[in-house]
Amino acid sequence: MRWFWPLVVSALACRLLLVPFAENLNLGSRPEVATPLTSLRRLAEGYWLKQSSMSPYAGSMYHGSPLLLTILGPLTIKRVHGQSSHLICSLIFVFVDFLIAMLIRAIGQKLVQSNCKNFKLLQISKLAKSYECVEAGDVASVVYLWNPLTIITCVGSCTSPIDNLMVVLTIYGACSRIAPLAAFAWVMATHFSLYPAILLIPVTLLLGYGPDSPPSKLFHMKNVDVTGTLVRVFSWRLIIQFAFWVAIWSCYILVLSSISLKGLDRLPEMWKKTYGFILTVEDLSPNIGVLWYFFAEVFDFFRVFFLIVFHVNILFMVLPLAIRLTHRPCFLAFVYIMVWSMLKSYPSVGDAALYLGLLVLFANELAEMKFSFFIFCGYIGVSLLSPVMHNLWIWRGTGNANFYFATGLAYACLQTILIVESVSTMLNHDRMLWKWLKTSTSSTPAAVQAS
Repeated sequence: MRWFWPLVVSALACRLLLVPFAENLNLGSRPEVATPLTSLRRLAEGYWLKQSSMSPYAGSMYHGSPLLLTILGPLTIKRVHGQSSHLICSLIFVFVDFLIAMLIRAIGQKLVQSNCKNFKLLQISKLAKSYECVEAGDVASVVYLWNPLTIITCVGSCTSPIDNLMVVLTIYGACSRIAPLAAFAWVMATHFSLYPAILLIPVTLLLGYGPDSPPSKLFHMKNVDVTGTLVRVFSWRLIIQFAFWVAIWSCYILVLSSISLKGLDRLPEMWKKTYGFILTVEDLSPNIGVLWYFFAEVFDFFRVFFLIVFHVNILFMVLPLAIRLTHRPCFLAFVYIMVWSMLKSYPSVGDAALYLGLLVLFANELAEMKFSFFIFCGYIGVSLLSPVMHNLWIWRGTGNANFYFATGLAYACLQTILIVESVSTMLNHDRMLWKWLKTSTSSTPAAVQAS
């Protein structure tokens, strides 16, 4: 489309204009932007410890991957005349944002192709034309690039864009049914953060069945030969390839991490300081989530119990959603991203930037979603009130922790509404297809008899 590339270039230009002012904006110290896992300042501390022949996890600052220390660590060193090379990191993040947008666009194109093919098989030409008219991939990539949360994350001195890149690359590799690429991206995403591990289910469905399609019963209703048209034939060959490459990439990442940490004996320390740090919620510094406030107030005697409850809560949602959305694995991956963004230990606006961009990929199916205007206004209100409440509490001293926690609670409620409404609207869309085909199938014999 004519408007696509001008909007992409202008979005990148907007980031490049803000990059020189990144340190003055001081976004890296904002709890909404940088977390203990993604802060570039903490990464610089870990790299300094490594350069001093110490373990980067010796202090209580760094809790990220040792591979990021090798890649981004040298760029955090201040150069002569006080010039910091954070500028180079910001430029890298701008390029990463561009890659994410292009991958989202490619995913959208594959979803449109899959939907149009399935609608033609079901003889629903009207829906096929409507899907072809709305290029969801282009719109989604532009929405991602122009989302203020994405821009803030890009210039906010945090590594969230790299985490998001691995997640999107996982979905793209699975949609393209490229097992080695999907395995590499999934291993890297899980290495950087524990939560993308649950993407294993939608990735398996994408590799086995392919991109999203209507329920199989609709094809049987139309007497479509599913085996002959290769609509829903599960490919075990790709699953075996994926498992093989996961094993290869996991060993490779462990070897590189061991080399980076200068010894195999430090791998248990890495797991304790990364995955253990996520699961135990050791850092109770304020963020836009709700776990920091809850565990700051709960008695230590009940801490382990509630840690289990909060983390298992994510797993409780995995299987029911997978059973109900088996035919829509890409949408299932989007729902999983929203779930862990809401319930993770250290959330940030970078998580919201990712799933809000992916949301637009399903614009045709979610066109009838209720409360969309309310959710949109709610995100704007939370984005504006969160820094205000934090300022009143921390700097001006005219508020307390409840002020800031209220915005986090409202944010969690908005995400809950978005998850419920998006899933229910998608299921209603499938029911609409069922009723449509049932009506057309029942009316066809009557029309033939009348003629």
